[in-house]
Formats: sequence, structure tokens, C-alpha cells
Amino acid sequence: MSTTEPDALLGPADIRELAAALGVRPTKQRGQNFVIDANTVRRIVRTAEVRPDDVVVEVGPGLGSLTLALLEAADRVVAVEIDDVLAGALPATVAARLPERADRFSLVHSDAMLVTELPGPAPTALVANLPYNVAVPVLLTMLERFPSIERTLVMVQAEVADRLAARPGNKVYGVPSVKAAWYAHVKRAGSIGRTVFWPAPNVDSGLVSLVRRTEPVRTTASRAEVFAVVDAAFAQRRKTLRAALAGWAGSAAAAETALVAAGVSPQARGESLTVEEFAAVAENKPVHQTSGSSA
Repeated sequence: MSTTEPDALLGPADIRELAAALGVRPTKQRGQNFVIDANTVRRIVRTAEVRPDDVVVEVGPGLGSLTLALLEAADRVVAVEIDDVLAGALPATVAARLPERADRFSLVHSDAMLVTELPGPAPTALVANLPYNVAVPVLLTMLERFPSIERTLVMVQAEVADRLAARPGNKVYGVPSVKAAWYAHVKRAGSIGRTVFWPAPNVDSGLVSLVRRTEPVRTTASRAEVFAVVDAAFAQRRKTLRAALAGWAGSAAAAETALVAAGVSPQARGESLTVEEFAAVAENKPVHQTSGSSA
């Protein structure tokens, strides 16, 4: 059972009242859809397995629905908010609703894509309702910049959730799937209906769980080198890898050489490769091509 006081979390009336007081209208430009259901945020915290010793980073806290539930369960919460009005109001909301936990809360007023450091102890978990239009880049950027994040649970558009959690061979397996798998073991962790948001979006949402890999992908290639292969492979996903990687390798013949050396069929397509296989291809990029013609 939750130990949260009945009035600590924000309900639909609280959200609309707060928004009206601040003159806030959710904007499509920033993909803002505020969660108005306390049971949903409790479910997110529970699914994220937030522990009393966790330092949780939340991206896009909005009016604070999820923030309050996280603050009740974790040791401390760091929220990253780009919106001037929302960033200005959130500390006061926390102080008013959970005064005994207010000293455990920090706000970073910034674009999450620009954040390179966070105040206080290193974060151990990332839990967020990510704006639909920037969900994947924000998620991958946070995982890259903050290796101390062991567990992640994000709420994203259902279609994006499916892509992130897709396995090789799945028709929606693509760049987000492979790049997320570089950092973590990824799985779908539930679905969220439209009615728990204000305004209600035109799409369903999904929860995605990412648990940081205890052992990184074993490769001599760098993350950037592996990701370059991934990007090239899916830029022309209907083509065979021999053709799709021609630009990356310098020629179709050079791509075939790298693929064969990696144990990958030149006739395969990107959607059939694991992140480990992409890494093997990156390792075998023909060296002599890197200093040749840029044509």
C-alpha cells in the first residue's frame, strides 16, 4: 500500500487548477500531455521498482504529477524541465504538497539534450513521461551521458515503445531498437490509455523498461563507430546490407568484405542483425577506405 497522504498527489481538478493559475496550456510543440490520474503515476513508480535509496532523474516533469509520486518513494529526485513557467512553479508545488520531502528535490531548468551534469549524487534511475516528439533522442542521450543510471522506465507513444523493445526480425525493429540495446536490456512494461492525460492524446502510450547491461557489447569498435553502421543500414532499410553499407564502407564490394569478415550475409537486411552483429561489422570496416576519396 502507498503511504502517500490522500492529498499529496495531483488529481484532475488539481492539475487544471494549477495550470489555470499559471496560465499554462499544454502545447503540441513540446509534446505536452499532463498525467491527471494518481493511480497511473503510482503504477509507474511501482513498475519502475523505485527503491528508497534511489536517486531518480525525471525529464519533463510538467506540473509535477509523477514527480510527487517519485519523491515519496525515492531518496531524492532531480527533475529536468525546459519550460520556463513549469520550471518556475514546480519547486513551490513540491513544497506545498510534500513539504517533508522538499529538501530531497532538485530542479534543473534546461533542455535535457543539453544537460551534461546533474546536482547531487549520481542518478541511479531514470523515470519519465517523455514528450512524444523527442522521446528517443532524450532517452539515448541520458543513457549515454549518465552511465550510473541502472534502471529506466519511460512512458512514450505506444508505437515508439514497440520500436524500442523490438527484437531482430520484427518489422518495427530499427535504429531506436539497436541503439537502446547497446545500453540496456529492453522490454515493454505495460500500456497506458489516453484518458489519464490532459489533453487526451490521439495515440495510446506504452511503458518501456530498460535495465543497463552489466557487460557492455564486446567490441573493439567505439559506440560512435557502431552507431554509424546502424544509421547507414536503416537509412535504406529495403536494400541488402551490401548495398546499404556501400557509402559507409567506400563501395559495395568493401561493404561485402566487411560483412563476410563479421560473419554476416551481404544479402541480409539491417532488421535481421543484433547489436552484437552490428558491432562486428563496425570492427571490420576496411581501413584503407577511411583516407580515400570522399565521393
